Amino acid sequence: MLRVLRSGPRSLGECMAHLRFIHNRKSGNQTDVSDFLLLGLSEDPELQLLLFILFLSIYIITVLGNMLVILAVSSDSHLYTPMYYFLSNLSFADICLSTTTIPKMLVNIQTQNQSITYASCLTQICFVLFFTCLENFLLAVMAYDRYVAICHPLRYMIIMNPHLCVLLVLLSLFFSIVNALLHSLMALRLSFCRGLEIPHSFCELAQVIKLACSDTLINNILIYFVGSLFGSVSVSGIIFSYTQIISSVLRMRSMSSKYKSFSTCGSHLSVVSLFYGTALGVYISSAVTESSRKIAAASMMYTVVPQMVNPFIYSLRNRDMKESLRKLIQRLAFFL
Repeated sequence: MLRVLRSGPRSLGECMAHLRFIHNRKSGNQTDVSDFLLLGLSEDPELQLLLFILFLSIYIITVLGNMLVILAVSSDSHLYTPMYYFLSNLSFADICLSTTTIPKMLVNIQTQNQSITYASCLTQICFVLFFTCLENFLLAVMAYDRYVAICHPLRYMIIMNPHLCVLLVLLSLFFSIVNALLHSLMALRLSFCRGLEIPHSFCELAQVIKLACSDTLINNILIYFVGSLFGSVSVSGIIFSYTQIISSVLRMRSMSSKYKSFSTCGSHLSVVSLFYGTALGVYISSAVTESSRKIAAASMMYTVVPQMVNPFIYSLRNRDMKESLRKLIQRLAFFL
C-alpha cells in the first residue's frame, strides 16, 4: 500500500485497479494475466501438417456445402416451404459452429502457438454453446414439421404458416442465447491458479471448469440441469414426432405412400442420428477412458462431422434439392 502512495500522484481508479491486481495475485485468481493453452489432438510435429490439411479441407467442405444449401433454398421459389426454411437455418448454424472452432485451431497449428486469451476462450465457449444448442432445437422443430406434413397433410400449410415458422426459429434462438449466456456468465466467477492447459483443440466448458481452483459446484449443477432440460425437451419432441409418424405410415394401405412418407423423413432422421450419435460418443468416451486425447478427438468430431455431412445427406436424398443445386451450379458456372 505504501508503494502505491509513494509512486507519485495517481487517480483513485488507478489505485483501486492496482490493489485489485495485488489481491488477485495473492488469492490465486490470475485470469486477468494468464492465457489458456490448447494442447490439441497431438503434440507430434509430424502430424501437425496432416491435421492442418485435414481440418482445413473439412472446414472448406462444410462452409461450401452449407452455403450451397442456403443459396439453393433462397434462389428457388419451389423450395419456399417450412422444411427448407428450417434447413437453411440449420445450415447457417452449421457454418457458424464450425467457424467458431476450426479457424482458431488452424491458426494455432500454423503458428505453433497453443495459447488463447482468457477473453477469447470464454467467447469461444459462449458461441459453441449457442450454436450447439440452436442445432439441438432446430432438429426438434424440423421433426415437428415432418410430423405435421405426414400426419396432417391437408392442414400442413395452415398449421405451419410463416408466422409459426418464424416464431419457432426465434424461440430456438432465445433459449440458445439463454443457455450460452447462463454458462458463460457463471464461468466468469471462476478463478484459476494452476496450469491452464486444456487437452482440446478448442475451449470446452467442462474442461475449463476442471481447471478452476474456486468452487465449481454451481457450474457443474447448471451443466447437468440445463443440458438435461434442453436435451430432454428436444429429444422427447423428436421421439413423439416420429412415433406419430410411424403410427400414421403403418396405417397407410398403399406401399408407394408408405415409401414416399418414409423418404421425406429419411434425411432428417439421418441428421438426427448423426448429431445425437456423435454426442453420445463423446459422453461414452469420457466415461470409459481417461485419455484426454481420445476425449478431445471425440469432442472435435462432435463439432465437425455432423456439420460437414448434413448438406450431403439432404442433397443426395432429396430430389427437389438435387434439382435446385444443379440449376444453381449451372448459373454459377455461367457467370464464372
